[in-house]
This record gives sequence, C-alpha cells and structure tokens, in this order.
Amino acid sequence: MTVSTEQILPEAATGEAMCPHRLVLEHVTSRWGVLVLIHLLDRPHRFSELRRAIGRVSEKMLTQTLQTLERDGLLHRDAKPVIPPRVDYSLTDLGREAAEQVRGLAEWTARRMGAVQEAREGYDARKRGSEQD
Repeated sequence: MTVSTEQILPEAATGEAMCPHRLVLEHVTSRWGVLVLIHLLDRPHRFSELRRAIGRVSEKMLTQTLQTLERDGLLHRDAKPVIPPRVDYSLTDLGREAAEQVRGLAEWTARRMGAVQEAREGYDARKRGSEQD
C-alpha cells in the first residue's frame, strides 16, 4: 500500500501548523530520539547506560527525550521499587517498529556518506566559484 504525502504530512495540504503526524515524526527523528531508539533495539538500558552509550547528551535532554518517546507509546519505563531505585527503558512493539525504520535510515547514511561528502565538496566549490565572480 502506497501512502501519499498528504497522508504522511496532512498539514502540507491544509496549511495547518503542527499536526500529530509531524510531531511524532519529529520525536522519532530528533537528534536524541534516533540514538535512543537505535540503542534500545539491542536490549533494555538503564538511564546511565543510555547516557554513556549516546554520549554528549545532557541529563535533562535525555530525560525529556525518554518522556516524549514514552508518551508516544514507543518506550516502556520499568521502575523497580528497590534501593537504590532501578529504572529500565525498553522498546514497545510500536517502538521496535519505529526503531527498525530509523536504523534503516542510519544504515543508509553510513553506506552513502561518501556520496554525500562528494556532493558537499562540489557544492562548496561551486559556491566559492560564484562568490569570486
């Protein structure tokens, strides 16, 4: 089944600002959302494990990302009543499906980075040439 652009991003057809589809797309493809989803594909992680695996993410930003993905139904937060508290994050079925899609995009990026770099270099050279004119 083919999905039209209007079905994926209905605000493009209606001119409305933020539709629910676009918000979920932003959550899944956000800078930290992508990394969280990909890391959780392998296994559940504790907060500190995720933070170390992702690197360079603030505690606040990771917390916000996890809460957003949990609210969207993509993550499960399992808080165990032990001392010290233990919280594990794992993907829901919906989250696993989204993570597989995101991983596919990440794999494509890794495979095609050479072509992207060539395009960038060509663009930069053309830009420099037009600025000298």
